Amino acid sequence: SLMPAFHDLPQSFRREQKELEIAGLVQWEQLRDLSDIGMSRLCRSGRASIRNLKRLRAIAALVCDLDLAPQDAALLMHAGIASRAALAGSTPERIVQQTGRLERSLGTGRPAVVDLATARRWIERARQPLN
Repeated sequence: SLMPAFHDLPQSFRREQKELEIAGLVQWEQLRDLSDIGMSRLCRSGRASIRNLKRLRAIAALVCDLDLAPQDAALLMHAGIASRAALAGSTPERIVQQTGRLERSLGTGRPAVVDLATARRWIERARQPLN
């Protein structure tokens, strides 16, 4: 089943999103499977950055492989938990701490989205063998 096209990407990725759309890459799976060579090609116009594309690919892998919401995957990536392996090797406490610290530094003012139960569920998912 193909995940929906990415539309809720953070504003900081809007140039990359435009390049991806021009190239016809509109599904999370396509982004997850994008090669480094494919990324370089997308950067030729000078609008997209390799760094942001790599971040998006990390988000895409979390979305596809762990069935996470894109916002949750982006939060984990920005909090320094950028891969399935990093998540699997973490603890619920550490994830709550890192994501909470990030949310506070962003000053969103909203209550922390990741609680211990959620973090535990994500870690369990990350520790499952890939089917």
